Amino acid sequence: MSDTTRDINRVTGAIIKVSLRLIIYALIILIFYEGITAGFEFGYEIFAATAVAPEPGRNKTVQIEEGQSGFQVGKLLEKEGLIHNQYAFGVQAEFYDYTIYPGSYQLNTSMTSREILDILGTEPEEEEKEPGT
Repeated sequence: MSDTTRDINRVTGAIIKVSLRLIIYALIILIFYEGITAGFEFGYEIFAATAVAPEPGRNKTVQIEEGQSGFQVGKLLEKEGLIHNQYAFGVQAEFYDYTIYPGSYQLNTSMTSREILDILGTEPEEEEKEPGT
């Protein structure tokens, strides 16, 4: 192999190494950017919850069963289109120490997740029973 060929191979190898490093750095930056963006959106949903729809929204009735956790209720509410993120709702329920009571609730798509938690966290009044029943 001539000196010219070795020089060309050395330069080509250096260019490939630099190119691979740049690609790896670009991927690392992209992963950090996506992770930071997703983390910010999740945190924003927890601490500054927004409604799914503007006023007046749509009313929906949901049935909360005995023993459902905040995360299970969040899954139901997200499926019904009442909240954006079931995980953020579950974290809110735990973080703000809400007790979610079972029952049937009339909720609206213009409510924030904190407003929904306020409603679900208020113990429903017991229905008055007729005497003799």
